[in-house]
Amino acid sequence: MSRRWFANSLLLITAAVWGLAFVAQRVGMDYIGPFTFNGLRFALGAAALGLIVRLREGRPLHRALPRTSVRRGLALGVVLFVASSFQQVGMVYTTAGKAGFITGLYVVLVPLAGALLLGERHGAQVWLAAGMAAAGLYLLSVTGGWRMEKGDLLVLVSAFFWTAHVMLVGRWATEHDSLTLAALQFAAVAVLSGAVAAGWESVTFAGLQGALWAILYGGLISVGVGYTLQVVAQQYAVPAHAAIIMSLEAVFAMLGGVVLLGEGVTVRGVLGAALMLAGMVVSQR
Repeated sequence: MSRRWFANSLLLITAAVWGLAFVAQRVGMDYIGPFTFNGLRFALGAAALGLIVRLREGRPLHRALPRTSVRRGLALGVVLFVASSFQQVGMVYTTAGKAGFITGLYVVLVPLAGALLLGERHGAQVWLAAGMAAAGLYLLSVTGGWRMEKGDLLVLVSAFFWTAHVMLVGRWATEHDSLTLAALQFAAVAVLSGAVAAGWESVTFAGLQGALWAILYGGLISVGVGYTLQVVAQQYAVPAHAAIIMSLEAVFAMLGGVVLLGEGVTVRGVLGAALMLAGMVVSQR
């Protein structure tokens, strides 16, 4: 298997993990606040991956990590925290479908940013694939009328930070150890989310108990596995292609809702999912 197909396979697994995480997040929000949930799941992911890095290096982490890796890993964490925070707050004032579509606009923003800021050249198939994925995402996510609200603008801001995160991971993952970057960004998000949660949210033992399985999935699988696979895969994947594949998380979120939560699915949603899958195939030609 070539590196390209290896990376694409990991990104597809990442999309599946993140898509199913929407189910865990929806259940977790019934018991605890969003920043508490993020703080706990990223802390769990950081602890699990940090232990792996510690055992691999065979020495204390503060001695094993190059300073440049530390700075860039923490920088990724700040970007990831800002992106997820704007998205989470924005979802209070808009629908989940519209938020999902606006967030997924990074599928178009990533190749656009690469072309404008980094001078990257993309073939016609990349732009076609990005457009197909965005159109499919719209059909899948937005089922009612469209009107730009305050929440939509907040989620739009998050889309730019998701774009920055994908671009930075693609740039730095080839220069630094991928597990180190992943563990550091998890730790940064955990600390920042925990600080906000301490000031704005209340936590009860019953709430933590009710959200336990969601926290475990969100921490060990969505964060520990999903974001780590993203960093590893983007060592070998073009950011524009990575964005198209990862946008398929919306498709897996729909499937997770149908299978695990008993949600219905419409013909419009199926067409949107098919269009996104076609976009992924076109991007790899």
